[in-house]
Amino acid sequence: MKKLISALAIGCTAVIALSAAACGGGSDNREQNTVEELVAKYGYQWTDTTKPILNEEGAQKISFNVYSSKNNSALDYNDMDIMQTLFEDTNVNVSWENVSEASYGDQKTLKLSKPDGIDAIYHAGLTPAEISQYADRGRILAISDYLEYMPNFSRILESRPDIKRQITNVDDGKIYTLPRVEEMGLKQYPNLLFLNKAWTEKAIEAGKLAGVTKEDVKDGLQLNADQMEELLTYFKDTDMNGDGKTSDERPMSFVSQNWQGNQCDLFGMFGINDNPDHRVVKDGKVTYTYLEENYKDAVQYIYQWVNKGLIDKVSFEQPQDNFLANGKSGTNATTQEQISRGETYGAFYWWESKTVVSDPDHYICCAPLKGPKNFNGKDYSNYQTVSIANTPEIDAGELVFFSRVPNIEVLLTYFDRYYMPDISAQINYGPIGIAFEEEKENGKLVPKKETGGKTADEIRLKNAPLGICYLTENEWNSTVQMEERAQLRLDRLKLYVHPYVTQEKLGHKVEPIPNLQFTIAEQDTLERYSAAIETQMANLTKFLYQGVTDEQWTAYINTLKGAGVGIDRVLEVYQAAYDRVVKGN
Repeated sequence: MKKLISALAIGCTAVIALSAAACGGGSDNREQNTVEELVAKYGYQWTDTTKPILNEEGAQKISFNVYSSKNNSALDYNDMDIMQTLFEDTNVNVSWENVSEASYGDQKTLKLSKPDGIDAIYHAGLTPAEISQYADRGRILAISDYLEYMPNFSRILESRPDIKRQITNVDDGKIYTLPRVEEMGLKQYPNLLFLNKAWTEKAIEAGKLAGVTKEDVKDGLQLNADQMEELLTYFKDTDMNGDGKTSDERPMSFVSQNWQGNQCDLFGMFGINDNPDHRVVKDGKVTYTYLEENYKDAVQYIYQWVNKGLIDKVSFEQPQDNFLANGKSGTNATTQEQISRGETYGAFYWWESKTVVSDPDHYICCAPLKGPKNFNGKDYSNYQTVSIANTPEIDAGELVFFSRVPNIEVLLTYFDRYYMPDISAQINYGPIGIAFEEEKENGKLVPKKETGGKTADEIRLKNAPLGICYLTENEWNSTVQMEERAQLRLDRLKLYVHPYVTQEKLGHKVEPIPNLQFTIAEQDTLERYSAAIETQMANLTKFLYQGVTDEQWTAYINTLKGAGVGIDRVLEVYQAAYDRVVKGN
């Protein structure tokens, strides 16, 4: 019966939305109620999160329209099991209008300026500047004015003041968006170095890898830059996969400037915790990595590998999909011999090996590379660290509500349920019965073991809307069991990355930059200099595959520090925003 009610209500909602659009988007003829009227007529309640939010009459009379982008693989959100479950649990009728991610990028500004019957935007992806802009115009709702109707979110803000500081508008102290929080400790370190085990053993047999035995070729292998160069040279010059040619071997590959599997860990050989933003917090101070003393040597050294063909030059040009396609052995490979003959990667950086190659067991996970013993007259052999990404586990601008939405308290209470652990898990991974087993184990939701041949990614992309959720260490310990591949990656990070993050030998501590909120004046400063800085940063990638002389590097740094680029002004803004978030200043 509820599915029928939902369908009828959704149909009526669509008519209402179209009527509003036909009138220029300036009217909304839905019934508006005070909280007292909602309680009296429709049984509205927000305190008991185990009971419906509205009664049966409320389910028929009150409805909302939410606009959202979605992955091309995903079901229409109206058809997802988790949405039906939420309706059955809450009696709140939400009609979803889905568009492709590409279409949302084109429509975002238009929808925010003229919503035409839309009450909220899910997967909004608002920047701090956009939040301030639309808040100042009165276009979006100050959620913090309604926290009494959001018990779950209120508890999060009380227990996690760090989250509150990362989503609070600086100019007026209010909160305008709901965040996504998925803390697993994975995003901060987006690269792992994988090495072809069989190819490495062949190099050892041929006497082309000094100081390493075949017994050493296992997860955690330690190599310095000189050894890796020797190994990559052998990969380049030898028919490693036995297909009768040496032109298809790719000694080392990655996807330049990608959020994962990028080139930034190579800078760890020179003691630099780089990332695609080239911006980190070092000993509490926000800085650009390319201003560090060793950066020039790192660029010149990496260029040598590119120039010698040890790094696949296409790494600086290829999109992620091409990189992944090049790593597979082909759909017709059925035997281990066929898979081995189809392998092309000797070494690569990525999130996990399973996504990249046909048989991940053919690859080992290495420790970060140590620096060269002698380069430009310096000994870098004690340098060994990793990239630290500014990819937050707290996404601040995920869901935004428009001002003057009828019965907004009900919609806020509905989305507040998304922060309950069981619901968060299903929003993020898929519903019980499809992504999770029907029965819990030790009180935890357990990823489904029989998936009909579907990968966890395929199940997730099809059945989970993603978006706002709250999954932290407490939830992983008490409510939700991590996916096997997530646990594997976490284990690898603990063994092969975490020990090399703290640079005691170098005498400094490097951390990622959290979500920052800026004042309008600070945003003006960032906007004034952003184009010039981005132009100069693009040159860094060119230097990696074209080379740079000492004189060119000196001129480059002088340009960066010049008044026209505004590096110092930008760093001042970032530092002030960082101090507010971290120190509460």
